[in-house]
Amino acid sequence: MQQQSRLNAPRLTAEALRTVRLDLLPLRVAHAEEMAAVLSDPSLHTFIGGAPDTPQALHSRYQRMTAGSPDPSVTWLNWVIRHRDEACLTGTVQATIGPSGPGPGLIAEIAWVVGTAWQGRGIATEAARELVAWLSRQPVPVQAVIAHIHPEHQASAAVATAAGLTPTDEWHDGEIRWFRQIGRTK
Repeated sequence: MQQQSRLNAPRLTAEALRTVRLDLLPLRVAHAEEMAAVLSDPSLHTFIGGAPDTPQALHSRYQRMTAGSPDPSVTWLNWVIRHRDEACLTGTVQATIGPSGPGPGLIAEIAWVVGTAWQGRGIATEAARELVAWLSRQPVPVQAVIAHIHPEHQASAAVATAAGLTPTDEWHDGEIRWFRQIGRTK
């Protein structure tokens, strides 16, 4: 689904997505309490730094995220991952869409996190694959997908590989840039 931005260019908006086992639901502030429990394990921050948010802090963060980017050329898309069989939230997946350069194309920087209790079950892979597939189907010209992954984070490297991204020799804040072209270039 699209909406028009302040710059009169089409923008993507998060919509509910469905995979074999998962529902990717557009992020809402009401998800904060359950997600604070899902993301409460400090080991989730081994590669990204920081510490788990309290429900109140996550509530405030989700308010900012759902309000959207203050930069009219950037779109924030955020989903919670709901495991249908277990009827619970298990993590998040996100895409930050912005200009890829001086031309009309866009680039999507994606990220994912799955709570410790649900790791090792292919949830992040399934969600990331669906996100990349959804981005490639959009009428807005998303040219490429990137992710930044800590060089020692083998699980995230496996997710990126499964979503069709490949590592580059570029680094950003101590992480390797992964890349996949999905749109046509002119």
